[in-house]
Amino acid sequence: MSDEATVKEIEELENQRYAAMQAGDLESLKRLFSERLTYTHSNGARDTKASMLEKVGSGHFDYGPINHPNRSVTVAGDAVIVSGDMQADVKVQGEPRTLNNSALAVWVREGDEWKLLAYQPTPYPAG
Repeated sequence: MSDEATVKEIEELENQRYAAMQAGDLESLKRLFSERLTYTHSNGARDTKASMLEKVGSGHFDYGPINHPNRSVTVAGDAVIVSGDMQADVKVQGEPRTLNNSALAVWVREGDEWKLLAYQPTPYPAG
């Protein structure tokens, strides 16, 4: 597969991931997440695949609109790095929050599929 085709595939997977997070679609998230997932949140807390799925499924995280402009996708063999902005409205344990982050996602090829291995947001300074 060409780098251009890989970029398009990863962009589609990123769109699927954000849509699944908004919908609380655990089956899609299970398919997209690597078993080795490290999902870091903007407050520094980390989740595994199992704990992230539990939190989305239980309503601990309730995602509203998610915007991810200014995305850059870099193919590096069997890994792909996605960087850019991420703005979202989310309720964390019922408390509304607005996120405005720079974000980095790492996708890796596992067998014939791309899986999200790591996610790391960094909040932009307020103001």
